[in-house]
Amino acid sequence: MSRWAPDARGRLEDAARELFSTQGYEATTVAQIAEHAGLNRATFFRHFADKREILFGREDELAPLFSQAIRAAAPDADVPACVTTALEAADQRLTTTERPMVVLRRRIADENPEVRERGLLKIARTNAAVTEALTERGIEDLTARLAAEMLIMAFSVGLREWVDAAADGAPFSRYATTAFKAIRERAGRLGDVPALPR
Repeated sequence: MSRWAPDARGRLEDAARELFSTQGYEATTVAQIAEHAGLNRATFFRHFADKREILFGREDELAPLFSQAIRAAAPDADVPACVTTALEAADQRLTTTERPMVVLRRRIADENPEVRERGLLKIARTNAAVTEALTERGIEDLTARLAAEMLIMAFSVGLREWVDAAADGAPFSRYATTAFKAIRERAGRLGDVPALPR
């Protein structure tokens, strides 16, 4: 089939999701994914570097989404407002149609160290992009790095809760921003937490 086949990327993702679900991640090859999508291996590699990347490829869109949202925030927006705006922007990427891939990716990552490693690399890149966007707004480095870590934590917690609460139909950002608020509150009370007895 032509390399210009319509929506080749989406077809490859759908094929991979179906094959990973039915025969397992380890047993599925790039050739099988391409064939199942009605495409060839060359087309696969024009869209994805390897089999792992098909699970995470669209996550590359999150770092620029977060960064653009932070840069576009109002000039007087404080750091929490910038982070909240960034988490809300993720709704453009995390739609209900994406939920099955998120569920599958989480299951495969739990079982496969190489997939888990790729996920951590994506997180590190997103963290760096958020830190850079905040420092461009004049936020000093340590504060920007802390805010980026809090965004990543809120994203992770929100993602898990969004997946688990699929039936309620609420957008991802509701869970992520709620998680961010809870993280901020707990961080502010760290000094009030008593030490555990030894």
